[in-house]
Order: sequence, then C-alpha cells, then structure tokens
Amino acid sequence: MTYRFGKTIVVALGGSIVYPDGIDSRFIREFKKFVEKHVKRGKRFLLVIGGGKISRLYQEAAARVSHLSDEDKDWLGIHASRSNAHLIRTVFRSIANPTVIDARHKIKKLTRPVTVAAGWRPGWSTDYVATALAHDFKVSEMIIAGKPDYVYDRDPGKHKGARPFKTLSWAHYRRLIPGRWTPGFHSPVDPIAAKLAQKEKLKAIIIDGRNLKNFANLLNGKDFRGTVIS
Repeated sequence: MTYRFGKTIVVALGGSIVYPDGIDSRFIREFKKFVEKHVKRGKRFLLVIGGGKISRLYQEAAARVSHLSDEDKDWLGIHASRSNAHLIRTVFRSIANPTVIDARHKIKKLTRPVTVAAGWRPGWSTDYVATALAHDFKVSEMIIAGKPDYVYDRDPGKHKGARPFKTLSWAHYRRLIPGRWTPGFHSPVDPIAAKLAQKEKLKAIIIDGRNLKNFANLLNGKDFRGTVIS
C-alpha cells in the first residue's frame, strides 16, 4: 500500500515513543535526522507530542495520595505532553516555531519547517489535537505514529489471531472502540478524534512510530506497513 502527501505533514507522535520508560534520546536523535532530511526535500512538519509513561507516573503517584477525578488525570497527562513537546521543540530549535501550540488557534499560520503542539484541554488525547490541527490547517490526513503498526480487529497483545486492517472506514473503526474517552485509554485513534475525523472527512494513517524506515517509505510514496482510516 502507498500514499501521497502534500507539503504539510501532521504527525501525532506517541508519548510511548518519546518517553517509553525514560526519555529515549537515541530515538529522538534519529527522528531529528529523519525530519530534517524530509524538510530538505520540501516537507513541513506539524508534530503533536503525547505524554507517554511520565503522565502515568504522575497519575499513579497522585492516586496513591488522594482520589483523582478524570479531569485531574487528564491535566496531569496534558502537562506531561507539554513537557515532552518543549523537549522536541528544543531539539528542533534552529528550524522550529518557538511557540508550542497548547491551545487551539494559538498559531494562525505555519511559517517554519517544524511546528510542535501538545495537549490542550481535558476530554481527549493528543490524537484529537492532531485531528483538529489537520482540519484547521487544511491538511487531508494525520499520521498517528505510536506503538501499534496497524489497526487490528482485536487486541493483538491478548489475541494471537488478531487480524490487521490495511484500510477501513471511520464507521467500522468506531465500532471497534468505546464511544467515550477516559484518561489513560489506549486505541490507535481516540474516540473523540475519530468522531471529528469522520465528520470532517479526514484520513488517519496508523503506523509504528519507532520504525523510521517504514515511516520514510510512507512519506516517499513507497509501500508501507500501516492502516489508512477514511
């Protein structure tokens, strides 16, 4: 399967990629080279960074001391996402917009080769942020670069015979996942983002964000491993 992109690439980079158990400096170094290579070829990147394990560490620590509401859990995840986003913005300092997008419409125009965004408000994950930004900047799709390499019909970690999809509709995808968001929920695209993407007729491309060779194949119009939801 192949795919063709325009100039602007919207990527939701999973926090589990940036901060799996600690900050993955090796991956960040390789990802920086990867982005810079494609910037030289005329691409522009809008990177939305997730919270990763650090958000769960904060949530678990707080929960050991006091009862946490879902809103509190979301805010801890949002601030973890913002810390990770500032890290990535710093890494790309020479070519990045100095402002991290932490609220909708904070930046009206993409003027630099790299722009970085983070969590906004409780009630959704950074998948939603990527979806909303793709819509706002008139980009037809967003790449969800997390740990899953495909969307599966069942959890592949629990079911050996789980079947991957190369393509599926938003209506089909939304039947596979719960209809509401809860903090810490894991799916290739969160239910709030999926609803917005279906409404605005946007595509999501699910890939394993750790596999930069496959990521490069995707951006270069070559055969890649992943799922396109439309």
